[in-house]
Amino acid sequence: MAETQGAMAQDAGAVDISGLVIGVLGGTGDQGRGLARRLSLAGHKIIIGSRDAARAAAAAETCGAAGAHNEECAAQADLVIVAVPYEGHKDLLTGLAGVLAGKIVVDCVNPMGFDKQGAYALAVPEGSAAQQAAAVLADSTVVGAFHHVSAVQLLDPEVADLNQDVLVLGDDRKATDLVQALAGQLPGVRGVYAGRLRNCGQVEALTANLVSVNRRYKAHAGLRVTDIDA
Repeated sequence: MAETQGAMAQDAGAVDISGLVIGVLGGTGDQGRGLARRLSLAGHKIIIGSRDAARAAAAAETCGAAGAHNEECAAQADLVIVAVPYEGHKDLLTGLAGVLAGKIVVDCVNPMGFDKQGAYALAVPEGSAAQQAAAVLADSTVVGAFHHVSAVQLLDPEVADLNQDVLVLGDDRKATDLVQALAGQLPGVRGVYAGRLRNCGQVEALTANLVSVNRRYKAHAGLRVTDIDA
């Protein structure tokens, strides 16, 4: 994997992510904007991407970020988070494959549908949205993460502690270590390695269960993994 233009140096087992420029594709939506806000508060330079640069700029003003067209966002960032609706996921990444070459791409897309019985996971031909991203982005390093973090909590200035773990999946150790460290920049969050990218399907699908939990209990539940020191 090509080194990210930012920080992958390790010191005593710790990953240095200082100076990392992070792009958020889909940053005009609540999930992307919430992640942009929290990572901006952690001191990172954030660029929000959209098909409409004006919309990106407007969203960026609300969370201490810069706004740009998707292609410019992808080009300027060291690491890119994909937080777009599943319906446009493959087409967007196909169009950006060249500019994303050599970069870490963090996919947090949850393919879900809704009917009168509630939320349910959609079948993805490649196995998961993250695997779809990896198939499209042959020259990038794809990591799955941030699937279960509530957009409501990310955007709420009254929430000082998110109190949950982020499951991180991927096939490149340096990349998953970096994304675990990035997850740890969110207040009250640990990044926990949860397996290879091929295991991302059940992680994405679990979001439908959390939606059901949250609807029943009127909550914004996340996950905690017990008995590990991460």
